[in-house]
Amino acid sequence: MISQSVLVPVGDEVLAADVEVPVSARSVVLFAHGSGSSRRSPRNRMVAGHLRVAGLATVLMDLLTEREEREDEWSPEYRFDIPLLGDRLVAVIDWLEDHPGTRGFPVALFGASTGAAAALVAAAQRPDRVIAVVSRGGRPDLAGEALERVRAPVLLVVGGRDREVLRLNEEAARRLRVPHMLRVVPGATHLFEEPGALEQVAAAAGAWCEQRLTALATPGTDA
Repeated sequence: MISQSVLVPVGDEVLAADVEVPVSARSVVLFAHGSGSSRRSPRNRMVAGHLRVAGLATVLMDLLTEREEREDEWSPEYRFDIPLLGDRLVAVIDWLEDHPGTRGFPVALFGASTGAAAALVAAAQRPDRVIAVVSRGGRPDLAGEALERVRAPVLLVVGGRDREVLRLNEEAARRLRVPHMLRVVPGATHLFEEPGALEQVAAAAGAWCEQRLTALATPGTDA
């Protein structure tokens, strides 16, 4: 098991990330947190733990520098800058290709809230590297025209009581040109704080990634 905290160069900045690679890992899931959050998000860490048990490597990273996080507390300049966040995810995807523990691994992206939009933007820019995208309570609508350019299958997971976000996900799903699924967790609100709700997200994400890996290993299968 590889477990390390690293600093990833991204343009002129350096971002902190936690990399964990089980011995049997065959792919890596890169997490993109939502607005006002960080790599320490307890919800993303819980999901990441479930994915590692399933044999997937995980990378939880900060999308903003410490300076940007401080500025964002009083002026949300960065958290909604989807092109910036997407470009940073692309830089980390490229970095993972050179990292000894993840070199050659196909990449899945897991985005929460605004991080889902950034994940879709990054997937559109790296179609040969990204095999799947999972959105948890996400805002895929903020990905704009990148939605039509995504080539990886997309899983949208939304709480049944998160009605406005559910509506936005339904609209975004109609714009996707790849295999996709909208999974509604009954009774769950935006943060999936209800008992068992986040476990359903983790199980759905793990199954989605495993399906993509199986499709890659089976010639002629529609991924």
